[in-house]
Amino acid sequence: MRILTTHVGSLPRPDDLVALLRKREEGGATEGAAFDARVRSAVEEIVRKQVAAGLDIVNDGEQGKLDYSTYIKDRLTGFEGESVPPIMGADLKDFPEFAARRQTPAYEKRPTCSGPIAWRDFGAVEKDIDNLRRAAEKAGSDRVFFMTAVSPGQAARFLVNRYYPSHEAYIHALADVLKREYAAIVRAGFLLQLDCPDLGSGRNNQFQHLTLHEFRKVAALHVEALNHAVADLPPERMRLHVCWGNYEGPHHRDVPLRDILDILLTARPAGLSFEGANPRHAHEWKLFEEVKLPAGKVLIPGVLDSTTNFIEHPELVAQRLVQCARLVGRDNVIAGVDCGFATFAERPLLDARIAWAKLDAMVEGARLASRELG
Repeated sequence: MRILTTHVGSLPRPDDLVALLRKREEGGATEGAAFDARVRSAVEEIVRKQVAAGLDIVNDGEQGKLDYSTYIKDRLTGFEGESVPPIMGADLKDFPEFAARRQTPAYEKRPTCSGPIAWRDFGAVEKDIDNLRRAAEKAGSDRVFFMTAVSPGQAARFLVNRYYPSHEAYIHALADVLKREYAAIVRAGFLLQLDCPDLGSGRNNQFQHLTLHEFRKVAALHVEALNHAVADLPPERMRLHVCWGNYEGPHHRDVPLRDILDILLTARPAGLSFEGANPRHAHEWKLFEEVKLPAGKVLIPGVLDSTTNFIEHPELVAQRLVQCARLVGRDNVIAGVDCGFATFAERPLLDARIAWAKLDAMVEGARLASRELG
C-alpha cells in the first residue's frame, strides 16, 4: 500500500478572484451571479490542478474565502463589534528589530463578538459544498475530497469576545452553532478538516500571558468543545489541523508538541495534521518512539514548509515519511504540508508556481517512501 498525499487547505487564488474577494470584504458591490460563477470556476480549476499533480486527498483550495478563520463573521450574527488588530507573538517581541522589518499589510476585518451568535447565511456553506461537489463530478477521478472549517477555539482567537460572560461560554456558543457546518460537510460525503491553530500557535500570542499549565487547561477546553460539536460524526471522516503560525519567524516561544500531544490525541477526529518541516518542530516525529498512536488515529505530518520558497528534494520528503512510518506504521501516515500555501489570499508567502512545484516534490517523495517501505 502506498503512502497517500494531501495538503492543509488554502491554495493560491487567481488575481481577478482575489480582487473580487477584497471588494466584497470592503463592502463594495459585486454582481452576485458573476461572483458566484467566478468562485465556481476557480474551484473547478484548482481541483483539476490537484488531480493533475497526483494528490490523493484534495479540496476546493478555499477559493471563495479571503482567509480560513474569519469567514464566519459574514455568515453568523453577533460580529458587529469594532475590529481588533492581531496580537504580536511573544517570539517577535523578543526580536523587535526583526519585527519592525516585517511587512505588515492590512489584515482582514476582525470584528469583535458583540451579540448572540446564530446562523444568518447558512446558504454560503451550502454554496461551498455545492461548488466542490460539482468540481469533483467534473474531475471524474477517484480522489477523496475534503473541506476545511474553522474550529471554535480558532474562531475565538481571531474574533475576540466582547459579549459572552466568559471565554468558556463563548467557546461553547461557537461550538453549538458551528456544528451545523461540520455536519453538512460530512453529510455531503467529504472529509472534514477542523482548523485548530489555537491549540499550538495560540500559546505564542493570545495566551502568551498564561503558564503552560494554564494553557493546557485552555487547550483541553477547546478540544472538549470541539468534541461536543462533532459528537455525532464518525472519527474516520474527520481530521484536525494544528500548527504554530504560518509565518517565517523565530518560533522559539512555540509550545512543544510534547506538551500538548496528549490533549490533541483526545480529539475525536481520526487524522492529526501537524507541522513536521518547520525547523523548530522538524525533530518532533521522535515523540512517537515513546507515545503509542491510539488505534484508529492517522498522522499527517507536514513534509513541506509552507513559509519558504525552497523546493524540498523528494528524497528529503521520503526521509521524513519513512522515519514517521517506521514508528507508527505506513498505513497510519499520510504526506501533508505544514500549513496552507495561501492562508490569507492577498499575501501568499509563496510564489504560486513554486507552491505547485513543492507539491510535485511531495508526490514524488511519497512514491520513493512507499518503495523504500516495501
